[in-house]
Amino acid sequence: MEYDFFNENNQQNREDNTPERIPAPSQKDSHATPVRRKKVKWGKLILSVLLAAVFFGLGMLTTWASLDPEMRTLLTVKKRIQKDYYKEVSDEEFYKAIFGGINNDLLDPYSGYMTSEEFATMLSEMEGNRIGIGLVFAAQQTEALRVTRVCGNSPAEAAGIVAGETIVGCGKTESEILPCDSFETFSAFLSGYGENEEFYIKLRFGEEERTVKLYKAAYVENYVFYRTNSSAYTFTGANADTLTEKGSPLACLDDDTAYIRLIQFTGNASAEFSVAMRQFQKDGKKNLILDLRENGGGYLETMQEIASYFCKSATSASPIVAVADFGEKKTSYKATGNLFYSYFTEESRICVLADGYSASASECLIGCMLDYGTIDYADICLAKRDGVAKTYGKGIMQETTFVNLFKQDAITLTTAEIRWPLSNNSIHGRGVLPEDGALTVEENVDFEIETVNGIKTLLG
Repeated sequence: MEYDFFNENNQQNREDNTPERIPAPSQKDSHATPVRRKKVKWGKLILSVLLAAVFFGLGMLTTWASLDPEMRTLLTVKKRIQKDYYKEVSDEEFYKAIFGGINNDLLDPYSGYMTSEEFATMLSEMEGNRIGIGLVFAAQQTEALRVTRVCGNSPAEAAGIVAGETIVGCGKTESEILPCDSFETFSAFLSGYGENEEFYIKLRFGEEERTVKLYKAAYVENYVFYRTNSSAYTFTGANADTLTEKGSPLACLDDDTAYIRLIQFTGNASAEFSVAMRQFQKDGKKNLILDLRENGGGYLETMQEIASYFCKSATSASPIVAVADFGEKKTSYKATGNLFYSYFTEESRICVLADGYSASASECLIGCMLDYGTIDYADICLAKRDGVAKTYGKGIMQETTFVNLFKQDAITLTTAEIRWPLSNNSIHGRGVLPEDGALTVEENVDFEIETVNGIKTLLG
């Protein structure tokens, strides 16, 4: 989703506080006339102070009177708690509880208040900055520590860990590895290590087990993976901006087809996608498998840039997504251009892999491709999750704005419904389904096998 920030200058009015200069005595007259100081009129000074106090008090009373009765009650309750409660309650603790209620009980799961620290962390993470090992685990508690994704350019990727493996043990050394069967246990273990401090984990895949050395580190995540039947590329380096031949080719692809996996619409995803498409062109490929599985969305701006490759019948003025706020005011967002025929031909076939975690901007891109004739529903293959084949079904947009002029605390609110550009279709709460004509593939804990099976389903 798009995070739209205020872009105010907020320039302060500059006052020239340079003191008035008393001219130096003329060199011709060495006896300067002394400056006579005025007597302080204490009566007027005291009266001025009293008047200021009165006006300040009236201002406070006016402010208090302007508050809603509920707000006055809230402040009174806060005062009583801090005065009489048997435990000390700080301002920070009180307001944290209040905002916790707003986030958890009042707003939808996509909206919420953020402190300045939380807001800064969110911005940093949306730019791809990470600190950790780079592993994403299954949400189901019964699956314990099964890895569902290894973050690109992370320590885990460098260690050779792959999706589908399960962590079953951890320890400071290979000889000190103890069983580990829950996220809480593993998280507690990791909390004892700082950046670049090495430790060991034991992984199981099927009946096989292996031990790898790992560490936590700061890294920039890579969001794009490019593969053909003879090569594989990823992005590495301090800023994840170096296209590097790394990984396994996809033997199931034919000579005319390439595969791109897009993890999120954040960070350097747009620039990485552009480089991958140039490699696509260099390799002389005509067809593309676009993998959006587990892509939960990101910035609408990034989606606009990537959509420029897939607007087959669109013009430069065509929208790629329509947004309607809850007052029915509609806004259209356009792609940054139409690059379709720079990389594809009329005969090119583009297919999409998706799943129940393909959401938001991913679903916007799918809708754009459907509306402009780039794909049909039969070009979509849905990987089942917990026996269900669908995309997530998130068709609402959030905006993040600053709470105050100091641009510290922020609040994210759901403000609009997203609709596909031509059909005006909204998939919120529904998603893309097999009954629309999409194909399906069975879920596999081995992500690579699921990938191959999905491609074979699409290509026939």
